Amino acid sequence: MRMLPVLLSSVLAAGPVVVNPGFEKGAEGWTFTAGTGVATNMPHGGAKLIYLDAGPGKSVSQTITVPAAGTYSVSAWIATGGAGGTFTVLRGGTPVQTLTLPARSTYSRYTISDVAVAEGDQLGIAFGSGSGWVNVDDVMISPGAKASPTVSSSNPKIVEMFGWAKAKAGSWVHQDGVPGLLNVDERQPGGTGEGVYTPSYWAGYANRSGYYSRDFAHQLAGAHILGLAAENKNMLRSFAQSATEEHKFYPVWALNFDATTYLSIDYRSPTNFVREVPATFELVEKANQAFRWSGDRAYVDDPVFWDYYRHATKEFVALHDGQLPNGVAEGTGRGIFQGAASYNEVSGEPLAEAGDAIGSQYQAHSALAALALDKGDHALARTQAKQARTVKDYFNKTWSVKQGTGEFVRAYTVDGTPLTGFGKENSWFMPMKGIIDAGPRNDAYLDFVDAEASGAGRPRNIEAITYLPDTFFRHNRADTAWKWMQDVYDKREAKHVNSRQGLNGDYPEVPFTLVSQTVEGLMGIQPDAPRRTVATQSRLPEDIGWLEVADVPVGSGKVTVRHDGAVSSTFTNKGSSPVSWEARFAGQHRWLEVNGHRFPGLPRVIDGVTYTVAKVPVRAGTTATVKIAA
Repeated sequence: MRMLPVLLSSVLAAGPVVVNPGFEKGAEGWTFTAGTGVATNMPHGGAKLIYLDAGPGKSVSQTITVPAAGTYSVSAWIATGGAGGTFTVLRGGTPVQTLTLPARSTYSRYTISDVAVAEGDQLGIAFGSGSGWVNVDDVMISPGAKASPTVSSSNPKIVEMFGWAKAKAGSWVHQDGVPGLLNVDERQPGGTGEGVYTPSYWAGYANRSGYYSRDFAHQLAGAHILGLAAENKNMLRSFAQSATEEHKFYPVWALNFDATTYLSIDYRSPTNFVREVPATFELVEKANQAFRWSGDRAYVDDPVFWDYYRHATKEFVALHDGQLPNGVAEGTGRGIFQGAASYNEVSGEPLAEAGDAIGSQYQAHSALAALALDKGDHALARTQAKQARTVKDYFNKTWSVKQGTGEFVRAYTVDGTPLTGFGKENSWFMPMKGIIDAGPRNDAYLDFVDAEASGAGRPRNIEAITYLPDTFFRHNRADTAWKWMQDVYDKREAKHVNSRQGLNGDYPEVPFTLVSQTVEGLMGIQPDAPRRTVATQSRLPEDIGWLEVADVPVGSGKVTVRHDGAVSSTFTNKGSSPVSWEARFAGQHRWLEVNGHRFPGLPRVIDGVTYTVAKVPVRAGTTATVKIAA
């Protein structure tokens, strides 16, 4: 494992950087009044924090000379023993915004977003006292949003939800070149030294100094929608680079924010590190997703990426298919440090194969088939498409069938015993990945997942629940998906099951996925930037009459989409090149009205479901509307 043990003395970031953000260097960089100081009794991260005693007039502050103009967000973890404390960001000594803090003894992350500053401005950060004690730790400045899509709707809740999620997700982004601690975790709160952080964002526990493959995969789409294409590519490439032959082509589970060193809590040696089968395949699928959103040719031309896709879908499967040989990649059944078959880490079941792994494997083969077409390797595209069909056929006819019963198999133990019932991730990932054939069996399983997750099978951790909207959107169950989006959002102020994490809303996966579930889920926006094509489909629930998402980045341009119920869609091309828009409507419809003209609807079957579509060329700077015609 590569390390940077020497503390860095120079600041490499282009934007403003907090001096001593975690107070590990005592008072350095900060100004203290009487009744305040540095303590060690209750840090959020590291070993130290600052405190302000109860009563008026006490403050701790820092002023930074801004090296380059820009827009920034400032965040801090704060706990309070009473109401009335303050968190203020100032520009030139004048407050830009002040947050008045509630009484909350659990650390929560507070953010002041979109602070515009010019080169040479004085950016101030100040914490004020209240009716009870105030503790502050881990102050951070994030770069302003590179993309800022907006939502308007007949339903105010989705507008509120998206606004919260966009601001919260943006606060997790690191500036390129900021020095920061490495290998911070609950066992090593002070880390093992400093490194230089690269373009990245938090994906995993907020008390650790790194990003995780599972979380990153789920956050990638939301990150792109917020303009974080460079961060996505940097982080995904770091995982791809770690999937060496020595690691038996597993990517490591987590890296520090330098995108180079492996997070030590999850990595002990090349044969003893956390690894879970679904992640290997999800990263292939997500690379294809990043390519479709961004159009960045690095995803097909960079040999680090290409070698990863090939190894993940070939050598990785061959190396991990020894216990139950059938072409399906396996875990060891001996825990996460020896290779787990499923993302469900708490079941205690010695799994060799799991529903989330085989579903993810199916999607990886499909993704590589699509990527190979864009690379011009038609032979590989045909081979991988055939392999995807083979895996799906085997799953539906054999793997998921418990002979002599109507039960749905969701995993196999190392001795070949099929497991049914609810397995959390290894259950809902199967419909989420689209590996179940469309029809009554799939419909019944979706009912089962919803019932279990709503009852005794509900996961305790909020990040697991963030997958449920994706599961139901994929199968056009808009009301159920929206129910689960609201469930996640409404529980953002509840304490996370991991006390070190703070509140549910302070788990990074929550805001990133609410962003993507709005755009990809409710709006059904499916880009193919390399082909300058965007498909849309309304998945609005009954209580959202209309919804518009403006300025969504696709390739080098932006699009705005509005749905009025499930019967009318409007598309605006805000880029500089023409876009081919495919307007999709579920079901069979004889006629569609395109820009006021009546045309026969084009039938299209996608994943076994029939849609009616219109393909409409939309020139740069113009708008088109498609409606279902009577």
